Amino acid sequence: MMLFMSGLQLQGSTLIPSLRYRDAHAAIDWLVRVFGFRKQAVYDGADGKVMHAQLTHGLGMLMLGSVMDSGEFHKIMVQPDEIGGRETTGLCLIVEDCDAVYASAKNAGAEIVQELTTPEYGGKAFSCRDLEGHVWWVGSYNPWNDPGNQPESGNQERS
Repeated sequence: MMLFMSGLQLQGSTLIPSLRYRDAHAAIDWLVRVFGFRKQAVYDGADGKVMHAQLTHGLGMLMLGSVMDSGEFHKIMVQPDEIGGRETTGLCLIVEDCDAVYASAKNAGAEIVQELTTPEYGGKAFSCRDLEGHVWWVGSYNPWNDPGNQPESGNQERS
């Protein structure tokens, strides 16, 4: 089983999470202002809803769009407020200055679900809900820089 794509030219991750928001334009503005994302692309439909948006943060990307009342995603995705505020995925955002992002989130009115801490594995971290209830773990610990998490040299395939 191949774990890499030899012909794919990438500038970032091959794994890109995707979210839906009822007010995607407000969510984009919030994510840019509070977490430091950058708008790469925003495509509106004729009704003014966001059909597709791409936000970048370092080498990472988040894709998002407006909640729609029809289509394939409508059938298989739910919003946190539809399931008691729970989330079905974990979003992790690595930042250089966790204290500053924590202050930004608090100032923006984010619900802090885990206060700013110093985990035993390093860095600082907190968790919060964004303006529509999606839960974000934000931290300065970068697992890509942890020597214990580096792939073995030459070992790129597993069966």
